[in-house]
Amino acid sequence: MSRSSRSNSLSLWLTAVMVLGMCSQGARGTEQDRPNIILIMVDDMGFSDLRCYGGEINTPHIDSLAAQGLRFTQFYNCAKCETTRATLLTGRYAPEVGVAKLQNSITLAEGLRTAGYTTLMTGKWHMDSEPTERGFDKYFGHLSGATNYFTGDETFRLNGRPFEVPDSGFYTTDANTDYAIQFIRESERDKPFFLYLAHNAPHYPLQAPQADVEKYLERYEMGWDQVREQRLARMKQLGIVSRDQTLSPRPEDVPAWDSLSPEQKKREVLMMATFAAMVDRVDQNLGRLVAELKALGEFDNTLILFLSDNGACPFQRTKPETVKNNLMPWDPNSYWTYDKGWAHACNTPFREYKQNQHEGGISTPLIAHWPNGIAKPGDITAQPGHLVDFMPTFLELAAGTYPETFADHPVGKARGLSLVPILKGEQRQQPEAIYFTFYGKNNALRAGEWKLVNKDNGPWELYRINDDRIEAENLIESEPKQAKKLTNLWDKLSTEIGTGKAGRQQNVPKGKAAK
Repeated sequence: MSRSSRSNSLSLWLTAVMVLGMCSQGARGTEQDRPNIILIMVDDMGFSDLRCYGGEINTPHIDSLAAQGLRFTQFYNCAKCETTRATLLTGRYAPEVGVAKLQNSITLAEGLRTAGYTTLMTGKWHMDSEPTERGFDKYFGHLSGATNYFTGDETFRLNGRPFEVPDSGFYTTDANTDYAIQFIRESERDKPFFLYLAHNAPHYPLQAPQADVEKYLERYEMGWDQVREQRLARMKQLGIVSRDQTLSPRPEDVPAWDSLSPEQKKREVLMMATFAAMVDRVDQNLGRLVAELKALGEFDNTLILFLSDNGACPFQRTKPETVKNNLMPWDPNSYWTYDKGWAHACNTPFREYKQNQHEGGISTPLIAHWPNGIAKPGDITAQPGHLVDFMPTFLELAAGTYPETFADHPVGKARGLSLVPILKGEQRQQPEAIYFTFYGKNNALRAGEWKLVNKDNGPWELYRINDDRIEAENLIESEPKQAKKLTNLWDKLSTEIGTGKAGRQQNVPKGKAAK
């Protein structure tokens, strides 16, 4: 966000939004002119899992937000849990804030609390310190990077104090929403609120209530090859991809579904059914949250954003005792994961997965819903955006400012640009480039219609990404001038921003295509 004052046209638009907010039901007074902000992030969900993005999972509440809101088709994350969270929270790239350290930064909560918001969080933290030490007034959730959904772990906290997970009747996704609703009810009615709801679902271990799992078992008997084909067809019908979009090839290390044995198919179906059940449960809880907002008269003037922290996860980490004892995923002692077969399907139609900077790793669904502020309800936008854009967007809507110092420490510059013009239905200014790195191992740069990317410190690849979202035609040799321009820019940004881990910088590829 620019540190200069907002433009006159933007001020007029926000004034109109304020008037609408004051006239909506349940208006809380003069503070109602600024929207509540709810940022909901799920974990390890693929680009096409939601029904409103082409999937077959039942997500009616999320779909309803999409139908009356705005869907992004080129919104980007940081491909991994901790790097995404650091970037989302600070508006700066993860390496320059020390990833989990969140150094030389303010968090969204700190910025919005300074602007007069009540700041609330539930769910997964996965950063150093604790949320209540970084600007959140209230917090419930786990500090760990993953947790058992039925029994939790020792890192659960409630407002900075250890929280003892109940022996029975507990499910993390439900509890996150229970406390989110409680916190909203307890918040001051004359102040807007910011809620960051970070679900652990559908991150492994794949665990869900039995009834939720069983309703998906038959749905996935067709296998991942047919799931991909059917998803692509629906994506075309919805307008998520172009009518001439093709599928990325099935990777060599993903077997054809028909080549699996009956026993392998049965196990794979169970895993994907559980994953779907976990997404379904998130949707059920979103329905509860929306109902509460409506009951409180807060729904119309609440900006709700829904996204995933990275693409689908390819890691097979099922624990041997789970297989040996044939534990079902509704058993708290189970620990199942799926791997590349279903991850590839969940990222339809893209290549690669979580950790990779190809589209399968970094492209997330993003849904924005705000009755008082979305100019074109039901629209789909292909304008690129990134997690760094949340900080300037939220501060703009909150009439807040981005500081140079905070709590006696320097604050580095914000990297993003406000998404408000896109919410208004306009074309916004695009950044010179969007920078991606996973600790210097997997890297990318998005600049206009071009994308530079590599994998495992391998050679650079170059794609005209607007027309080639599956990254099929590598232009690194045929476009030497563009390749040199982008590799030089990546070298410059990697020197300025870093790659996030000491000892990795020397492994960063330097100008491999710049001949």
